[in-house]
Amino acid sequence: MSASIPKWRRITALQWICSVLFTGLFFVDSLAWGLAIVLCGWLPFRQLYGFARGWARSNFWLLKILCGLDWMIDGAERIPREGAHVTMWKHTSTWETLAQMIVFPPQAWVLKRQILWIPLVGWATWLLKCIAIDRGAGHRAVNQVLDLGRERLSAGIWVLIFPEGTRMAPGETRKYGMSGALLASQAGVKLVPVAHDAGDYWPRRGLVKKPGVVRVVIGPPIESAGRDPRELNAEVQSWIEETMARLRAGSA
Repeated sequence: MSASIPKWRRITALQWICSVLFTGLFFVDSLAWGLAIVLCGWLPFRQLYGFARGWARSNFWLLKILCGLDWMIDGAERIPREGAHVTMWKHTSTWETLAQMIVFPPQAWVLKRQILWIPLVGWATWLLKCIAIDRGAGHRAVNQVLDLGRERLSAGIWVLIFPEGTRMAPGETRKYGMSGALLASQAGVKLVPVAHDAGDYWPRRGLVKKPGVVRVVIGPPIESAGRDPRELNAEVQSWIEETMARLRAGSA
């Protein structure tokens, strides 16, 4: 019976099986690393962050072995080697929430507060000094990002922001939130934009992880001190969306 199934159908079925297996292992792995972080919560932040990187690397290894999904970086040399700065990433997948832990120095990322309610994972996230906000709080949420963001930056911890506030399907965009540009401008730090095509391989609402190579492109650091935040935000959005279009066209 199986011999009569077209080759492309067999490959698709195998990809489904491997994707389901990866998803199950991903949840187990997340709980295990979350427990490790909670149990070692007394360690200094940078040592604790090593556990987060271990979680990311272990899942990337599983992705490559089970799903044939690898990744590469363009522009890693553009990451400032001194000081803490703000990064703004395109958000299309779960993939980049892992990648950011490996690509950049230790970061505190801005996320919805509901994640803190997840047993072990949420507690670990809190220990890693993430900035949890109520997305429906409007200006209060922005002020929280600014206050806690400046605190993290002054402690030498980078801040990661997904400016669209939620995962977007490949090829789609929405108005970028102002908190990243405001924080970088007020703190006088650089703003580093990041584009990638992970959503084409690990869809935001899809189970199947497609084989291939995710490309991450790190943009030139933008000097933000004294800049008009609206102008700065528009510049970042333009660079990210143009780079996303080139990635999807295969020309970046």
